[in-house]
Amino acid sequence: YQCDWSSDVCSSDLQDPLLVVALDLEAGELGDRLPLLITGVGKVRAAIAVASLLAEAKPACIVNIGTAGGLRRGLDGVHEIGTVMQHDFADEAIQRTTGESFGPPIVLGHGLTLATGDVFVQGGPTRDHLEQVADLVDMEGYAVAAAAQAAAVPVRMVKLVSNEADQHALSSLVDSVRDHARNLAHWVDTHL
Repeated sequence: YQCDWSSDVCSSDLQDPLLVVALDLEAGELGDRLPLLITGVGKVRAAIAVASLLAEAKPACIVNIGTAGGLRRGLDGVHEIGTVMQHDFADEAIQRTTGESFGPPIVLGHGLTLATGDVFVQGGPTRDHLEQVADLVDMEGYAVAAAAQAAAVPVRMVKLVSNEADQHALSSLVDSVRDHARNLAHWVDTHL
């Protein structure tokens, strides 16, 4: 079934992992295997959706699956995320000003580094900078991890490389989204 945070479907504790995905398209092959939350695109929508659900229910864990842009040549397939960071938030500058950190990287375990931001990276200076600090880029991962961490719910993050975060990123994602959905569903079937 689909877990919709605006309904009472998830009003009690969930025994299974909660799958969290940004887009219907990415969840297209998941069926009703596990509870599913579709957040919408971007950090704000992801944070609101996950935090709202966690105010009503406490899943055993959250598994955030979805697509991401690859920042390393030849990087493809499905990857576990070990660290997630925000690439569009000036945490260091804010920390120097206030003495507090409001958005440090979140360490999840072993795996690649994911940079999250409210920018669909399509090459240029943003990509050039990101490839120096991360392996993958997306638009929701950090928000999902931060909301889960705030509610003391374990989170696991798995991303499928859908493009190279270059000038062809959008067309690459659109052209192969069904294949990506099948690959994500296969990962869920194999690992959960």
